Amino acid sequence: MDHRQRAVYLTFDDGPIPEATPFILDTLDRFGIKATFFMVGDNARKYPHLLEEVRRHGHRIGNHTFNHIGGFKWWSWKYLKNAEQANELLHTDLFRPPHGWMKPSQYERLRRHYRIIMWDLVTRDYSKWMTPEGIVENVKKYARNGSIITFHDSLKSIEKLKSALPESIEWLKEQGYEFKVFE
Repeated sequence: MDHRQRAVYLTFDDGPIPEATPFILDTLDRFGIKATFFMVGDNARKYPHLLEEVRRHGHRIGNHTFNHIGGFKWWSWKYLKNAEQANELLHTDLFRPPHGWMKPSQYERLRRHYRIIMWDLVTRDYSKWMTPEGIVENVKKYARNGSIITFHDSLKSIEKLKSALPESIEWLKEQGYEFKVFE
């Protein structure tokens, strides 16, 4: 990531799910944008057609563990096995830890096989207290050159994303941002 370049990376965590992923794909297609989807392996198992649809649309896939588990709550060997189980379906070299944290030992092991991608802007679209307008305001307030912006393709966020995602993209485009995916 080059912070001198006027570009951002849109990412979507927790999917794929039929209630959210198709809308997100349609929105990204409408704007001609590619993004990275950090998928929960169990969701990919349940909805393999959505995993393939995301790939078919040319988006990047990342591993978000099989059961969306937090690293501090699990023995390292179980956490690593959970990530490995997800990757049997996802076949990716990108990893994002759920909740953004894991033990140093987990990090050291995972970084041998994955590029670990965090974020600098979480839209908080999953929060029951967040409004669609608040999501857009978060994007406007915190987006910077090289920002990794995290949305969620989840039941908690989809109703808000129906207006917040297109509005956020429109604003980012108006500001001259290019949309990138991880190489």
